[in-house]
Amino acid sequence: MTFQGQSVFESVLAPALALVIWSLLVWLWMYATRLPAMSKARLDPQDARFPGSLDVLPDGVRQVANNYNHLMEQPTIFYALAFITYLAGLQSPFTAGLAWGYVALRIVHSLIQNTVNRVPLRFLAFSLSTILLMVWAGCVALDAFA
Repeated sequence: MTFQGQSVFESVLAPALALVIWSLLVWLWMYATRLPAMSKARLDPQDARFPGSLDVLPDGVRQVANNYNHLMEQPTIFYALAFITYLAGLQSPFTAGLAWGYVALRIVHSLIQNTVNRVPLRFLAFSLSTILLMVWAGCVALDAFA
């Protein structure tokens, strides 16, 4: 399987696309849980107090929304690093492996948060994914400034 003429295991753009798709799936998951819960709680989006009233939604519904927000936070570093790596011509099977590892851990983080929501497990997935970003950024910096 190829992506932009490269194996998906050599490209850092393929995992970036995978994380975009995962984020959009979590957006769908968020609204698939939020809209029925809002209806059940009789929340009116036209009410000026509406955003604050989302606090009455069940924890499971709020967890998915929180996870969607998390996918809009730290992964911005991932996307920037993917494009820097690609544009600088510093892709390798190693950097692609780090990128795929990051995506896998973010998906694991989402699944934990959106289902069982065990904070120590979430923290482990988050920490490991952050370490992968640090290693990747360090490798790109060393190559770019060597």
